[in-house]
Amino acid sequence: MTAVVEPPVARLAALPGVSTASQVAAQAERARATGRVLPVVPALAGLLPGLRRGSTVAVHGGTSLLLALLAAATTAGSWAAVAGMPSLGIAAAAEYGVDVSRLALVPRPGAELPAVIAALLDGVDLVAVQSETLQPALARRLSARARHRGAVLLSAGAWPGADVELSCRREPWSGPSGGYGHLESRRVRVRAHGRGPAARPLTADLHLPAPGGEVTRALPAPSLREATA
Repeated sequence: MTAVVEPPVARLAALPGVSTASQVAAQAERARATGRVLPVVPALAGLLPGLRRGSTVAVHGGTSLLLALLAAATTAGSWAAVAGMPSLGIAAAAEYGVDVSRLALVPRPGAELPAVIAALLDGVDLVAVQSETLQPALARRLSARARHRGAVLLSAGAWPGADVELSCRREPWSGPSGGYGHLESRRVRVRAHGRGPAARPLTADLHLPAPGGEVTRALPAPSLREATA
């Protein structure tokens, strides 16, 4: 069952997967044992070989891509948390493949958001946050904490000094015919760029979501000559 947690921060210690100060050493040992890279779904593997522990990833263009990033890691056994994003729904997370039994929500931390993020970074593998209300200096300190704890910090929006930036350009939904029917899939183009190994920009066309709800690679769009042939 998904945990929905409100402040104060002390309540975070009751969340499965959240470490207290005395458990940090065990957390670090587990990070070494399970590797330094968390998996991503196959459709994203061409852009990211995985989510490197200690990194900060800024996601632009909506929450669908952010949820897709949580999917493979949680199904592989990692814990994730989402802080300060009250509109993010459990049903949507499940549709994108997130193991919601390993997802903790802190929807409205209010003024305690920085302390909540810091506490979550101490104990869970991935922490997704809404970045709009954080000052740049504070955001950089949280990135440093993620590096120290071996967690992955995912930002919905711009984040100063992010290691990787993913931008998502969305096209109209497909599905209804003649004004009737259900929305089935949406084609997007995702661009990845960043620092170090991610310095060379990469792009991929995806169905996010595909008709079955999953994330899949899309065939390249036809050229103008092919479309009019």
